[in-house]
Amino acid sequence: MISGNIFLVGPMGAGKSTIGRQLAKALHRKFYDSDKEIEQRTGVSISWIFEMEGEAGFRERESRAIEELTGMTNIVLATGGGAVLSEENRKLLRSRGHVVYLSAEAEQLYRRTARDKKRPLLQLADRRKQIEDLLAKRDPLYRDVADIVLKTGEQSVQHTVNEVIKKLKETGHINDPS
Repeated sequence: MISGNIFLVGPMGAGKSTIGRQLAKALHRKFYDSDKEIEQRTGVSISWIFEMEGEAGFRERESRAIEELTGMTNIVLATGGGAVLSEENRKLLRSRGHVVYLSAEAEQLYRRTARDKKRPLLQLADRRKQIEDLLAKRDPLYRDVADIVLKTGEQSVQHTVNEVIKKLKETGHINDPS
């Protein structure tokens, strides 16, 4: 028996969306990605929102989406990398579901996002330094909100999904009837 929502937090490139989709499938849940929801609602890309409204405008939209999405039941939600910057978002995530922090090393995140042109906060000359700075600032927030911390690495998506499910069972976030 599966109980409650599962929310994935972590940095850009940690695999929240990819793992979240497969996790939802394995648990027979509906999957949501907060960034994709914002794009669907606005009809424009995250990059465009950043360009027109700045990061503050995007964060307001993100908080509204997080509030609505975390109010749903029995879902898997992949949050944006900066969703934890808002204390209110962290409260909602903690109180409305089980939070899994998918962590990764800065070098790995750099490799995974090297060709990505859609991440506004990474459109800088020194992308590696930006990733390190973001990780240094956000890692304590991810850890603070998380029920479970799982390091992602070179293992397959399916292996990581299995590990998330195993950790959820071990911590009592999923009841295992067997």
